[in-house]
Amino acid sequence: MIERAFARLLPRKRTWSRLLDLAVFAAVLAAFYGLLLMGRAVLRVSPPQQQISQSPGALPLYAAESLIRIAIAYALSLLFAIAYGYLAARSARAERILLPLLDILQSLPVLSFLPGVMLAMVALFHDHRLGVEFGAILLIFTGEAWNIAFSFYSSLKTIPRELDEAARLYRFGTWQRFTELDLPFSAIGLVWNSMMGVAAGWFYLMACEMFVLGQRDFRLPGLGSFLQTAAGNGNMRGILWGLAALIGVIVAVDQLVWRPVIAWSDKFKFEQVSSEATPQSAVLNLLRRSGLAANFYRRALRPVNETMTRILAPRPLAAPASTRASRAARLWFWRAAVAIAAVGLGYLAIRAGRLLARLDPSDLAQIARGAGFTFLRVHASLLIGALWSIPAGVAVGSSPRLARIAQPLAQVAASVPATALFPVVLLVLIRVGGGMGLAAIILMLLGTQWYIFFNVIAGAMAIPSDLKEAARIFRFSLWGRWRRLILPGIFPYLVTGMLTASGGAWNASIVAEYFHFGGRTMVTRGLGAIISQATDGGQFQLLLGATILMAAIVVVMNRLVWQRLYRLAETRFKLEG
Repeated sequence: MIERAFARLLPRKRTWSRLLDLAVFAAVLAAFYGLLLMGRAVLRVSPPQQQISQSPGALPLYAAESLIRIAIAYALSLLFAIAYGYLAARSARAERILLPLLDILQSLPVLSFLPGVMLAMVALFHDHRLGVEFGAILLIFTGEAWNIAFSFYSSLKTIPRELDEAARLYRFGTWQRFTELDLPFSAIGLVWNSMMGVAAGWFYLMACEMFVLGQRDFRLPGLGSFLQTAAGNGNMRGILWGLAALIGVIVAVDQLVWRPVIAWSDKFKFEQVSSEATPQSAVLNLLRRSGLAANFYRRALRPVNETMTRILAPRPLAAPASTRASRAARLWFWRAAVAIAAVGLGYLAIRAGRLLARLDPSDLAQIARGAGFTFLRVHASLLIGALWSIPAGVAVGSSPRLARIAQPLAQVAASVPATALFPVVLLVLIRVGGGMGLAAIILMLLGTQWYIFFNVIAGAMAIPSDLKEAARIFRFSLWGRWRRLILPGIFPYLVTGMLTASGGAWNASIVAEYFHFGGRTMVTRGLGAIISQATDGGQFQLLLGATILMAAIVVVMNRLVWQRLYRLAETRFKLEG
């Protein structure tokens, strides 16, 4: 009787569906309006100096602008990662070039290119704010894209053999295979690495929104510039207001975007026995009941998918003559592309060599010593991060109930830029004792441990339920479960997490070893400090030498360690029947 009475008070099904449609339409309209406002702002000529307000009333607008930059950079990162990872995984010839190139790209310290990128973009757009916006988005993109690309590539290389053979047997076209095998199998890894990529994007946003080079002011209004201005002035009240706004944005994005996507991606888990408990999302359940969302899928997405499937369906083999002609055309195209690239690289190498020739022996010795200190800090932070994130990630990924509690908290903690927390860390270390070297390790740890944690969660979630059930039936001990099930199951994801965490730690060293706080500059010996000091002082030969050495160290480590572990993941720890 009571339930029937309450049921009468609730909206009818048709009314409820219309309310959902209205909410979805309002959300889309609000997003479009925000983009329109930001577009009007960026088309104006930049003033000689941006005034960053420290009033809490400016935070809603700053939060919207930062969120739009992050979203645009993430969309570009996802498209790049899928295209790059697909080409590297599907073509052995391209893999030999693209995979080492991806190693180099993710190893390059993004922040050391900040001056050049900003100056080039401002010159390209004739001092419009649009140039600074493009420069910031480009640099945020370079902080988000690499771990997503590595994740997609790793997933494609570990697709079970029986699924690959089934796709060939049923003559799947390029688009059909991509939408029905490649993308679904990679979904869980893509989702969790996307979360980590966006979290890393907030780190780079801090530097991009608050960039000043000499007398030139490239600052952009946003949460990053608000927090950096507060930190530079020693304004703890402003730092706390900025952190509160940042955490509010992150929680909202987690509940409205990531939580529904995680619940949706769980259906792509490769298993033969359904899971006992699956992730849930109230927002996803509401969207599934929305008639507007269903009509959009039925009338827009499904026809596009069917059209692409027909266009890219397998066709009869062409005549040998036309095949030879097309192959010759492709060969000449690649030869021309390689020749143009070789000429461009040769020119850049000559210019770089002339710049490096200005380095004296004392500069070279300084760079070598700095590389040694930073190398030790990077691997100390990796070790500390792995010690806690592997067991914690397995626990969260194996328990949907625990994931519902821990995942939003971890997403908030990962998305809060380490540079925003660094002033608090410095204040604590100054009071209890501890040098800038220890503070640098803590900052690297804060910025990179989440790469490992989120990848381990994705790996634990991807372990099939039938294998877990088999481990229970055979009564594996705790060590037996880790040795025979958990570590082999998460191994490909763990390699991706450690690899991207390593590159992130090297990048974080630029901020961790050289920090402006309360009107003072706090420095410790290291390669990151050399890059930051060279940027401030306009010593471009020192900046180039330190950047090249940092990239070379990361590439060598990738060749000697991470690439071999990737091959091991593709062979011994590949999930297949």
